[in-house]
Amino acid sequence: MDSSSVLKQTTISGPDVPPKRAGYFRWVICTLLLLGTTKNYMDRQVLGVLKVTLQHDLRWNEIDYSNLVAVFQFAYAAGMLLVGRLIDRLGTRVGYAFAVVAWSLASMAHGLMSTLSGFLVARFALGFTEAGVFPASLKATAEWFPKKERALATGIFNAGTNVGAALAPLVISFVFVRWGWRTTFFVIGGLGFLWLVLWLLIYKKPEDHPLCSPEELKYIRSDAIELPAKIRWVELLPHRQTWAFALGKFLTDPIWWFYLFWIPDFLQRTQGLDIVHLGMPILVIYAIADTGSVAGGWLSSALLQRGWNTGAARKIALLVCACAVVPIIFVLKLHSMWGVILLLGLATAAHQGFSANMLTLPSDMFPSKAVGSVVGIGGMLGGIGGMLFAKMIGYLLQVTHSYAIPFTIAGSIYFIAVGVIHLLAPKLEPARLEA
Repeated sequence: MDSSSVLKQTTISGPDVPPKRAGYFRWVICTLLLLGTTKNYMDRQVLGVLKVTLQHDLRWNEIDYSNLVAVFQFAYAAGMLLVGRLIDRLGTRVGYAFAVVAWSLASMAHGLMSTLSGFLVARFALGFTEAGVFPASLKATAEWFPKKERALATGIFNAGTNVGAALAPLVISFVFVRWGWRTTFFVIGGLGFLWLVLWLLIYKKPEDHPLCSPEELKYIRSDAIELPAKIRWVELLPHRQTWAFALGKFLTDPIWWFYLFWIPDFLQRTQGLDIVHLGMPILVIYAIADTGSVAGGWLSSALLQRGWNTGAARKIALLVCACAVVPIIFVLKLHSMWGVILLLGLATAAHQGFSANMLTLPSDMFPSKAVGSVVGIGGMLGGIGGMLFAKMIGYLLQVTHSYAIPFTIAGSIYFIAVGVIHLLAPKLEPARLEA
């Protein structure tokens, strides 16, 4: 890697800080996106928290469970490609509303299933429809934030992945011990309709929103890119910028899926925790992860505010996060439960900081009209990578009964991802799309 190209600093154009009276309604939108991501991750976390119970009641082995995860990720990959494109066509407001209704119904459908094949169908439906959350959220971020604030805004709404994963065990254990696992799926899934009301009441594009002042709109549009009249999906594939993002997702997304779907099982195996006592340790892990998501986004945004160019700011933040995740390799050497919890928290925080900057790359390199489609392409590859990794974990656990290899991969793969991104997009220069 050519370090000089990463470290080079230049002065960015446009105002460094918003005018004093510009307004801050864009952060209300960011909070709404945070709540949507929280709901999304609560839905996908239910299966992981109930894994031991469902394996006992429905007689699943490790390979059966890995198949459920793999089907979810296969559907998520397909959904990222197709739903991302759909959101670009429908627009953020309608597209996100459609997605949340669909995935909430799919989440509730799990409570009706009694066979492995039924759960496979429900997981496919959930994975396909949940894929809308990031294309929609990133498209909203591109609509409501100037480039210099997007990583921070992304870090904040992306923190909902940790909030959802942290809240899920607490809510799930409360509902589960009173009404059983079927009701748990109905309750968690049904929460999506409460968020939908807020979304439809609040969200509009900034130029159409009565609470977005002319000064704030001017600030939001301070570095806007001229939009082509129409961008075909196939036009995105030849660009190195598309593949820089997509391959970065392919390499690193599987690690987050691993944490999400297997940390509850890992803690039950190694620390002897049952479903009732999982809540506090997982809450601590994802609370730490939240700080990483926001801190990772803040770091590159702060560097931009200080005059660093976009490529240098994003890649320094990615590299810092890649270094911070390395200690997870040694998690199996620890004997203290809270030592394990804190190390898992550091690893998830590093991933989320990495992800906050990764998710900003499409809006750095593409006009907002193409962001949903680019995120969809990257999400598809991330889902495929996660599907392959899930199958590998299932067989490894069935044969070796050890998490050693997955954690070793988790601690090292981010450096490869940074190298690939730098090779394909050295300066994160905007893609040249034909009008």
